[in-house]
Amino acid sequence: MALKRRNFLKGSAALGAATGMGLPHIWMKNTALAQASNGEIKVGVLFSLTGTTGIIEESLNKATILAIEEINDNGGVNGMRINPIVEDPASDPATFAEKARKLVLGDKCVSVFGSYTSASRKAVLPVFEGRDNLYFYPTLYEGRECSKNVIYTGAVPNQQQDEFIPWLVEKFGKKFYLIGSNYIYPKEENNYCKKLLEELGAEVVNEEYVPLGHSEFSSVINKIQSTQPNVIFSTVVGDSVVALHRQYRAAGLDPEKMPMASLTTSENEVAAMGGEAAAGHFTSAPYFMVHQSPENEKFVEAYRSRWGGDKVTHFVSEPSYFQVYMFKQAVEKLAASDITPPNIREAIKDVELIAPQGRVLLERENLHTWLWPKIAMAKSDGQFEVLQESPEWIKPLPYAAYPDQLCAEDGLQQV
Repeated sequence: MALKRRNFLKGSAALGAATGMGLPHIWMKNTALAQASNGEIKVGVLFSLTGTTGIIEESLNKATILAIEEINDNGGVNGMRINPIVEDPASDPATFAEKARKLVLGDKCVSVFGSYTSASRKAVLPVFEGRDNLYFYPTLYEGRECSKNVIYTGAVPNQQQDEFIPWLVEKFGKKFYLIGSNYIYPKEENNYCKKLLEELGAEVVNEEYVPLGHSEFSSVINKIQSTQPNVIFSTVVGDSVVALHRQYRAAGLDPEKMPMASLTTSENEVAAMGGEAAAGHFTSAPYFMVHQSPENEKFVEAYRSRWGGDKVTHFVSEPSYFQVYMFKQAVEKLAASDITPPNIREAIKDVELIAPQGRVLLERENLHTWLWPKIAMAKSDGQFEVLQESPEWIKPLPYAAYPDQLCAEDGLQQV
C-alpha cells in the first residue's frame, strides 16, 4: 500500500528549505576532504561511453551534462560554476573502481554522478565509503543496500513491482518465465517478483540468467515455446535487450498472448531495436518520455536541442538529470568553504523538487527517492503509451523483500 507523504512526515522534522565486489580500504591518512575551491565545484561524471552498457549509459552522461550546463548558464550555484570531470569506465566494474579513485582522490571531486549496473555501483562503493564521499546513482536497482555515501534517485523494487505484478497476473495469467542478465540486480528483482507471485497464487515456470552482453537467445526462445508462460518477465539489460526482442519477434511469438514485461526496457533500447520489435510489450517505471507536464516538456525539448532531435529521454536519464538539481539545492544551503561531501549529504536530506515525472523527495532516512510508478506499453513508433499511473508518489522501501531489516538514518537495523 502506498504511504502518503503527510503520514510519513507526521512527527518527524520539518522539511528542509528547498557484497558484491569489494576493494581494499587503503587510504592516505590526515588528508583533507574534497571541497569546492577557486570559484568552482568539481564533480565527477562516471558513465560508460563504450562497452556493452554504453548503449544506455551514454544517455545518462548526456542528461547529467545537460543539467550541469543549464545550472552554469543560469549563474551556477551561488555564483560558483560546476566543473564536470568526465571519465569512461567502459562497462567494466574494475575500471569503474579505478576511475572512481581518480575522481575522488586525484581530482578531489565533492561528488560523483555515475553507474548504471549494480555491479559497477558495488565496485565503486568502497571508494566512496572509505573516503566519505558521495555517489549519485540514478538507476532503478534491487534495493538491499544502506549506504550513507550513495544518493539513490532511481526506483527500488516496491516502486516498480507492487502495482505491475498484480496488473500482469490479472491481464495475462499466472505463469511467469523469468529471464535476466547474470548479476545482482536481476536476481534480487526476481526474488521480489517471486514473493509477489506467491502471494497472488502465481507460479514461475522457469528462471534463467544470461551473461552481460549475451546476444544468442535461441535456447531461451525454445524454452519459452515449450513452457508457454503467460508472461516473460525480463530483467535483461544493455544491448542484450535488443537481441532478445528481435529474436522473440523472429520466432513469431505474439505479445498479445505472451508479452515481455520488463523493468529495464526504455525508450533508449526501443530506439536501438526498432519500434516493431518492441511493440506490444510492457515496462514499469516512474518516467516515460510521453509523460505530460510542463517540466517534462522543457526537459525533452532541452535534451533534444542539446544532443539531437532524434534522441529520446527515458527512466534513467530523467533521474540522471534531476539529481543534479537536487545536488544544486543542497549545495546552495552551504557556504563555499563548507561544500564538502558530508555537508552535502546532510543538506540534501528532504530536498524536494518538481522533476519531469512529478514532485520527488529525497528520503532522509535511507537517501532514496519518493517516485511515481507507471505502467506503459511500447508502440511501433518507438514511444510508450502509459496505461496506468500511481495516484500518489510512493515511498522507497529498499528492504521491502527483507521485512526483518530496515535502512534508517543511523544505518541498517534489524527489526
